[in-house]
Amino acid sequence: MQDGALFRRDASCLVVIDVQQYFLDKLPAGEGHRLVARIAWIARVAAALGIPIIATAEDISDNGTLVPALIAALPDGHAVFDKMVFGLYDQADIRAAVEASGRSAFVLVGLETDVCIAHSALGLTGAGYRVVVLEDACGSPPPHHAAGLQRMRDAGILVTTLKGIYYEWVRDLATHRQLKAAIGTALPEGLTL
Repeated sequence: MQDGALFRRDASCLVVIDVQQYFLDKLPAGEGHRLVARIAWIARVAAALGIPIIATAEDISDNGTLVPALIAALPDGHAVFDKMVFGLYDQADIRAAVEASGRSAFVLVGLETDVCIAHSALGLTGAGYRVVVLEDACGSPPPHHAAGLQRMRDAGILVTTLKGIYYEWVRDLATHRQLKAAIGTALPEGLTL
């Protein structure tokens, strides 16, 4: 299912972790809005390419659900798991969704890099899945974002960018053109293709 080190769309699942206002408010001014736009864009890309999406929100009763822009980017009627653990693979219903996806590679975006992203990446890797974290589509207040990325790199988890995974999923100009027609050409601030 894999072409060497490249991630294929037919083997991938996008995982959107805990993009809730409670966590966004911890980020430096203006960063939350940019992060949400980038995650919403990659969710639209995944949906248009038929890549399944697993979405979580930590302790919804206390922290609220996903922000509205991300709910809107998910396919209609898409469930958001109420995550009560830091590493999503440790929760039975989310683990069942991971297994039911039939996918071998998981692309992680969301909050917070050094806790829920790192714990989830390490847990999925430990369970035998390929994992990639998109450094420009996850966040934590400084210096924790950089520390979380370094911890994952040290553990052998691939860290790349939105642009990188986009082209791994798309692979050819015909698909690139079809995708632009499906989701439009507008890109989140700071992203070039």
